[in-house]
Amino acid sequence: MKQPIFITGIQRSGASLVTRVIQMAGAWGGECNNMYENNGLRELMDVYYKDILNIPVIGQYPLPDGFIIPNNWDTLIHSVIKDQGYDETKPLVYKDHRLGQVWEAWNHIFPNAKWIIVRRRSGDVINSCMKTGYMTAFQNEEFQRAVGVENEKEAWRWWVHWHERRFVEMIESGLNCKVIWPERMVEGDYAQMYETVEWLGLGWRNDMISRIEPVLWKGRKILKGVKQNEDN
Repeated sequence: MKQPIFITGIQRSGASLVTRVIQMAGAWGGECNNMYENNGLRELMDVYYKDILNIPVIGQYPLPDGFIIPNNWDTLIHSVIKDQGYDETKPLVYKDHRLGQVWEAWNHIFPNAKWIIVRRRSGDVINSCMKTGYMTAFQNEEFQRAVGVENEKEAWRWWVHWHERRFVEMIESGLNCKVIWPERMVEGDYAQMYETVEWLGLGWRNDMISRIEPVLWKGRKILKGVKQNEDN
């Protein structure tokens, strides 16, 4: 297998957009859902969370306390992508927000991987979690108390900071990784995304911007509204 690409980040940070760009640039994603996550590898992660770590598969709360490496996990991963017709001339790209939660296990199997950590401002992530229907973990008052806070917003703040500490660990451990902020593309700045594509050894195509621009229009409307509120 070519040097794989793993994309992770806090939920609601824009990792799907980054993954879409990288697939357009030539990485192999396999059979994906509408969030650009490989279906088979995601199912393996679900089994890993449920049956090995014994925590909910959604990756909100409880969060992993350490990691375990199943004996046959390497074989299962390769079997999944082989069954999907993996193109060995291209690097595999797999995006999953839980990769950052258990990065040690994936690094043990793929020590040569390149990692992309997708970031977004903490306050924006927290606000997005509060408004997103499937982000429900900290509506549970028991979970709020378990992390030492008294309301849902502060619980999401705790959750975001937990992930940020994991990202620092990934960087300080020496992982071959790059941090990217997709919001810069919303603001019309593609430089960081272009540099990332080059770093991955992929090719930037002339039509890529025109293909992702429609996805960014909603973000620009929201950003424009926020700036208008700040000016008033």
